[in-house]
Amino acid sequence: MYHLSEELRFPSPHLATKEGIVAVGGDLKPERVLMAYKSGIFPWFEQDDFLIWWSPDPRMVLFPDQLKISKSMRALMRKHPYEITFNKAFGEVVKACAGVKRFGQTGTWITPGLMEVYEVLHEQGHAHSVEVWDGATLVGGLYGIDVGDVFCGESMFSKASNSSKLALIYLVKELKKNNYKLIDCQVPTAHLASMGAAPISRKEFLSYLD
Repeated sequence: MYHLSEELRFPSPHLATKEGIVAVGGDLKPERVLMAYKSGIFPWFEQDDFLIWWSPDPRMVLFPDQLKISKSMRALMRKHPYEITFNKAFGEVVKACAGVKRFGQTGTWITPGLMEVYEVLHEQGHAHSVEVWDGATLVGGLYGIDVGDVFCGESMFSKASNSSKLALIYLVKELKKNNYKLIDCQVPTAHLASMGAAPISRKEFLSYLD
């Protein structure tokens, strides 16, 4: 397994293990984390003192034109019960997402170190959030990393029925306006699959980044 040094580089994602691990170690400097996303690699671990970098095969993605909006969601959107904003409460969204567990992990994967680096990337214009508000209360949202014409979705949360789906729908609308190729969903979930996300090979995914 490849162990990262202080040198700012990653091995090829094609060298990942069967599980999808590209490397371990390194650090959470903003430039390293951004380089990872641009290379088709993302951080996923439970402790800041043991960093693990992934590029799974296959890769779950959502092409904007393949977004599925159910009849119930269309009915909800017609009622306009919530306000949708972009980048209004990035830190709050990340904090709320930190309470969401990933499959196979006992605790949150959004560690204090990752929360700090995502905030820096947001300040630099690389990380963005979508917020869903019920009045003054944040009830749903998502955030991710922008690497050009690919948006790397990191996490979403929902404190009201369908609010995270609503955030994703409005994100896709915005990305379509700007001709983005796809949303990187990283690993399969039934929630994302129900909205049109599907797996593609690592090779194909990396071709979109190129």
